[in-house]
Amino acid sequence: MDINQLINIIKKKISDSINIESIIIEDKTFLHKKHDSFRKDKFHIRIKIESEELRYKKKIEATKIVHSIINEEIKNYIHSIQIFFK
Repeated sequence: MDINQLINIIKKKISDSINIESIIIEDKTFLHKKHDSFRKDKFHIRIKIESEELRYKKKIEATKIVHSIINEEIKNYIHSIQIFFK
């Protein structure tokens, strides 16, 4: 799977599961290419979600919700993930 496919899958899964105003997913893999644990098939991503539904939840609770939605992608394609909420 390439990064564009992964981004599209994540956007769709989150959008289908949570009421969101906007979602931005950035590939940050290039920042980690020199790390010993770097693998071409695992990506580093940053997700920024604006959601009324998640806005008033504790950050840990909102993060758990997002992790549960994209659990398969985290297991198989993501090495590192940062999630920000607005």
